[in-house]
Formats: sequence, C-alpha cells, structure tokens
Amino acid sequence: MLSTLVVLIALVSALLLLAVLIQNPKGGGIDPTFGGQAQQLFGAARSTDFIEKATWVLAGALIVLCVAAALMVGTGGELTPTDIPLQTEQ
Repeated sequence: MLSTLVVLIALVSALLLLAVLIQNPKGGGIDPTFGGQAQQLFGAARSTDFIEKATWVLAGALIVLCVAAALMVGTGGELTPTDIPLQTEQ
C-alpha cells in the first residue's frame, strides 16, 4: 500500500509541476518579444481558470497523500522488543 502511495505522490507531483509551468505569470504572460501568442496556445481565456483550479486540487491532493504516507510509515520512535525479529543461531 505504501508503494502505491509513493507512485501516486510522484504522479501528482509531476502533474502539479506541469500545471505550474503552463500558467501565465502575474506580470501578463509571455513577452511580445517571443511572439506574444500565449493566449492562442490554450484557446479561450477560460483555460487559465481551469489550470488554476487544477493547480489547487493537485496541491491539496499532494498534501493529503503525503500525510497519509507519513501516517502509514509510523512515528519512527524507539524500538520495542516486539519490533525486533527473533534471530536463531545455526
């Protein structure tokens, strides 16, 4: 189960990275020096709303998955005698 969570965390992290990278910066988007075609890249202006919402959803999912993985791993406290497997001598 923990390995499944790790794979999901990696997938959500990659999607979050892509969502952040394709957003327009608050400064107004791509500089006209580079062609100024940023608005035509994703179609209508509504696409920025979707990308922003997707970023928030992915960020929330990443937080939840990381907390779940941390709870599954445990506290990492001291070992008790029951945690140490018995070793037999041959």
